[in-house]
Amino acid sequence: MGSGQTVAVFGAYGHTGRFVVAELTGRGFVPVLSGRDAGKLAALADGTGLEARVASVDDPASLDRALAGTAAVINAAGPFASTTAPVIEAALRAGIPYLDVAAEIEANLDTFAHFADRAREAGAVIVPAMAFFGGLGDLLATAAMGDWTEADEAHIAYGLSSWHPTPGTRLSGAVSRERRGDYRLRYAAGRWEHRTDAPPTLEWAFPEPMGPRPVVGEFTMADVVTVPSHLAIPDVTTYMTAEAARDVVAPDTPTPAAADGSGRSDQTFLIDAVVRSGDTERRAVARGQDIYAVTAPLVVEALDRVLSGRTRAVGVASAGKMFDAPDFLSALAPHITLELTAPQAVPTSR
Repeated sequence: MGSGQTVAVFGAYGHTGRFVVAELTGRGFVPVLSGRDAGKLAALADGTGLEARVASVDDPASLDRALAGTAAVINAAGPFASTTAPVIEAALRAGIPYLDVAAEIEANLDTFAHFADRAREAGAVIVPAMAFFGGLGDLLATAAMGDWTEADEAHIAYGLSSWHPTPGTRLSGAVSRERRGDYRLRYAAGRWEHRTDAPPTLEWAFPEPMGPRPVVGEFTMADVVTVPSHLAIPDVTTYMTAEAARDVVAPDTPTPAAADGSGRSDQTFLIDAVVRSGDTERRAVARGQDIYAVTAPLVVEALDRVLSGRTRAVGVASAGKMFDAPDFLSALAPHITLELTAPQAVPTSR
């Protein structure tokens, strides 16, 4: 547990940031609230006894003040294309671990490309995409791999009951689309492809009781960055239930609404991670509630393991490389239901 260690949370007043702050507090850490909006920070800190430190990515000195004396920093402030590099730089100057909850493909690619060598040489720990997208899928694919050292394909299918995006999700998506231009990304044959055709729509046979559902194929998410960053899998594809894919882009889809005292929405999810080698498949399945809320126990469990030395790498590393995946997933039992299946023959169709 946290034992009173202070942890800076940049973007603490955002939708996901609030869940992170609550999870840190519940696990015995002391969050230091940070972000650029002084008013929102003051409102969040009011009556909690927590310290608020205003900081902006445009002002390195303010980031240094925000991180001063803390044991680590969690970056929950999107769009991550703007925040990751400045906050990582501040963490390196402070000599503390950095974790973020970035789902932006381009931001995660930048983190691996720009900081891998520096972080490794400094013996620093940087864990990008330690969230529902990027982190959980990577852990599931890694657990499914088991003792395999390589596989032919990985498929991660997301069965969301709905997807009511936060303002941060919409803004991050807009920034990604602006950076990407008129193409979409696909990871195949060990390399990134820039595609201009429409992604395919197909049917995915989710485990019961969800069953077969229409999905958007090649709905590329952060897992397609994290999984091949450490697993020898040349083809990694992610899928999204078609209804949720429509929700997240529709301009009139409402933001998440709290359905319980913790602030979680009534959204449910099922992640079906399948790895294939030859004619054999292995599968890991996770079920839970609210993709934004579940990000908090994911990143705080990662933080706890980093600060207690339960890591397997230094430098920039995704969840599956940094941690013991099956053990990590088992620690999330209060928040997700996990199923691992034995190897089985590849079905003739999905």
